[in-house]
Amino acid sequence: MSKRRKSGQQTPKKQKLRDVFVPRPFEGLADEVEWVALRELVPAATATLTLAPEYADKFPDRQVIVATVLPQAWPAMSKPDGRVFVGLQRHVQSGDVSRDLAVAILQGLATEPGAPVSVPALPGEGPRLQDVLADGTLDVTMHEGFEFWLDADAGDDPNVKASLERANSSIYPTERMSVARAVYWCRVPEKSHIRWVLPDEQDAALDALARLAAADGVRLGEGTRFAGMFRVHGLLVPVWDLPLAPPASDWEEPLSAFTARYAESLAADTPLMPEERRARAGLLGRQLTLR
Repeated sequence: MSKRRKSGQQTPKKQKLRDVFVPRPFEGLADEVEWVALRELVPAATATLTLAPEYADKFPDRQVIVATVLPQAWPAMSKPDGRVFVGLQRHVQSGDVSRDLAVAILQGLATEPGAPVSVPALPGEGPRLQDVLADGTLDVTMHEGFEFWLDADAGDDPNVKASLERANSSIYPTERMSVARAVYWCRVPEKSHIRWVLPDEQDAALDALARLAAADGVRLGEGTRFAGMFRVHGLLVPVWDLPLAPPASDWEEPLSAFTARYAESLAADTPLMPEERRARAGLLGRQLTLR
């Protein structure tokens, strides 16, 4: 027979975790735009991270690598050799992407090499990427496929090989442009695109693009089209449609000319003229906001 709870005694309530939306989660990181690009634009890439001294001293023998995506969109993997992989593109996340990634890193570091990593969906308050990492630019390595997921002998497993082939078939050719940070070219079945994560405040960036649009200076050349833009993680990402055939290298020079025009437009300190305000309204009508 079970014991009765004494009169007046109540079961303590489990504290509910609050989820707070952070619209610009990578703000404050030196390479904010590349973090956004790897999360939103790039199919297969990695970069080795440097831990802040507090964590580097605690885990001196572990290496942390951020990847665009991991198998089944896992948040983290602890490899048998001690490396910890953290995935940017994942199914379950809270309102603060930076906090999610910091928890994934710390959980991966606390997990034995080769063991599954448990990462909570709602991590609650605690350190963010800006606290866990020694800040600096990301040295991004582009990959044509997801072979970087595998351990040395895993490719011999026919199930793993089939899964890898399916994942690789979903990748569109993507190349990193050299003219600026976070500019990526990709080729899809019917056309090519260039997308650029602008580092500037959204309103200032939008005004700069509006000035260029009003002066027909927003295109990248003959046969190109300014397709619009989207907002993601607090930044603006303009998108251009390009002819299918030319390789990415053919667009370095037109992009360089555009970045110079954009920088000049961004530096303008005069109010928008009527035609520029109309161009701004037109740009706003073609934008999409991604959370």
